[in-house]
Amino acid sequence: MANGNGLTADKMIDALKESRGFVSHACQILKCSRNHFYVKMRQLSTVQQALDDIREERHDFVENKLMTLIGENNITAIIFYLKTQAKHRGYVERQELTGADGGDITINWDASDND
Repeated sequence: MANGNGLTADKMIDALKESRGFVSHACQILKCSRNHFYVKMRQLSTVQQALDDIREERHDFVENKLMTLIGENNITAIIFYLKTQAKHRGYVERQELTGADGGDITINWDASDND
């Protein structure tokens, strides 16, 4: 790949938009390495903000697709949603038991009670 000289915030943001926030794809568009991209991004705060915004939009898009499937009674989508978003209601594959404040479970056992 080329050395990526001449990268501007506008070019980087346009490539991120085109790649939907996937940095590897943006680097292919820009003909630069990921390392060079990240170095430039650290220098250009607007690029980091744009990347964050684009990724949030991508998450919104995918969440919308999931909710559409749930609306169509797709059981897999419903189960996925419950397992990831309704854990507090008991929709979990497994439960971990812990002691007070997340610590170890303490068992007090007296051998004399066990005849």
